[in-house]
Amino acid sequence: VQLQASGGGLVQAGGSLRLSCAASGRTFSSYDMGWFRQAPEMEREFVAAVSWSGGRTNYADSVKGRFTISRDYDKNTVYLQMNSLNAEDTAVYYCAARLRGGTLYTATNKYNYWGQGTLVTVSS
Repeated sequence: VQLQASGGGLVQAGGSLRLSCAASGRTFSSYDMGWFRQAPEMEREFVAAVSWSGGRTNYADSVKGRFTISRDYDKNTVYLQMNSLNAEDTAVYYCAARLRGGTLYTATNKYNYWGQGTLVTVSS
């Protein structure tokens, strides 16, 4: 599967952005999908994930209550709605995919496919 992330940009603190990740292929429903982010000089970290069925989600503690992950099977797209953004959310955001399994993983090494990243900058 190939992934194309978009939707990043510059936003003021307290604002919102919605990231999109379009997946190619006809087996979108076979993949758990995740969003990760990497700030300058930091390791890539988990943000959110949604199961292949859409029935389960998982969030990093730092974004719970502010970010929402969702997926649209008709559009083969996964979204990350980000609200109440703050400067600590500034990073390159990556979407990722892995073949569906019983566990909704948060570790980067569990995901096999990655998009190119989209930059989110939050000004304070």
